[in-house]
Amino acid sequence: MLTISYIWVFALLPLPLLIWKLTRPHQEERQGIRVPFFDELAELSGQQPGSGAVVHRRSWPQQVIATLCWLLLIFALARPQWLEQPIIKEVASRDLLLAIDLSGSMQTEDFTSRDGSRVNRLTAAKEVLEDFLSQRGGDRVGLVLFGSAPFTQVPFTEDLELCRTLLLEAQVGMAGPKTALGDTIGTAISLFKESTVEDKLLIVLTDGNDTASKVEPVKAAEIAATNNITIHTVAVGDPAAAGEEKLDEKTLRSIASITGGSYFWAGDRDQLSEIYKKIDAISTHDTETISHRPQHDLYHWPLAIAIILSLLNHGVRVISRLNRKQLSAG
Repeated sequence: MLTISYIWVFALLPLPLLIWKLTRPHQEERQGIRVPFFDELAELSGQQPGSGAVVHRRSWPQQVIATLCWLLLIFALARPQWLEQPIIKEVASRDLLLAIDLSGSMQTEDFTSRDGSRVNRLTAAKEVLEDFLSQRGGDRVGLVLFGSAPFTQVPFTEDLELCRTLLLEAQVGMAGPKTALGDTIGTAISLFKESTVEDKLLIVLTDGNDTASKVEPVKAAEIAATNNITIHTVAVGDPAAAGEEKLDEKTLRSIASITGGSYFWAGDRDQLSEIYKKIDAISTHDTETISHRPQHDLYHWPLAIAIILSLLNHGVRVISRLNRKQLSAG
């Protein structure tokens, strides 16, 4: 679409006409020599002398070219632009961090896959999270894997395909056999410090209790709350288990409560899928968009045409003068 940036420039169109009407014509005095045989010279030259001033007038082609050049210059000054179709880009308005437990107990096969076959807890979690990530348009997503220590697998990114790929590559035990839940929350706090958005959400999936952290999970949750980080805890373990594999529901509930999040427990894949749907419904957010229309300046085209017309006009005049001189000399 063609647009004009400075439409007011067209008010200058009648300026040459106003100057022509309001100003006096150019006058130039020249000295002359009076000779007694002036009449004989005029007769020999074949010219009839007249009285008064000599007014040089432009031919109609010159007037047309001058008018066109002025119109083109005004059009160029008005800065014509070509606007392309708008480009709309979604900007992340929320940072979402997924923390996945890879301790040895995640190898327990008490879940079912999409096709109904028996799978371990991590495999079922991967399937659910893969669907969850596919609906995260408008979010920046990060991934932390933890066991005996937390590791940032994917820093915050809008590349959801990359996040899904690296999630599927996660294996039980690759981060150590124990569970460092408190240190994982600490790692999340460090990642969120670089975030500039207000909506910060951490979803922790675990099936055990903290056995390896240097910072207590509840203390880490209190620090997270002061940094406006909401933590939802998702448990997939067995509350009736004993020892290191026992699910510490009390701690997980406290973490969620302190940060304004929610605690969920899933006994099978369907329940786990419903939990992430509930989290998505709870943590609603508005997607911000940026619309941009590429602009291309076109002023150089009318300016170039005006210059070419002016050069052609002067070129024709020079050639005409040379021809006249040659004829008079012949």
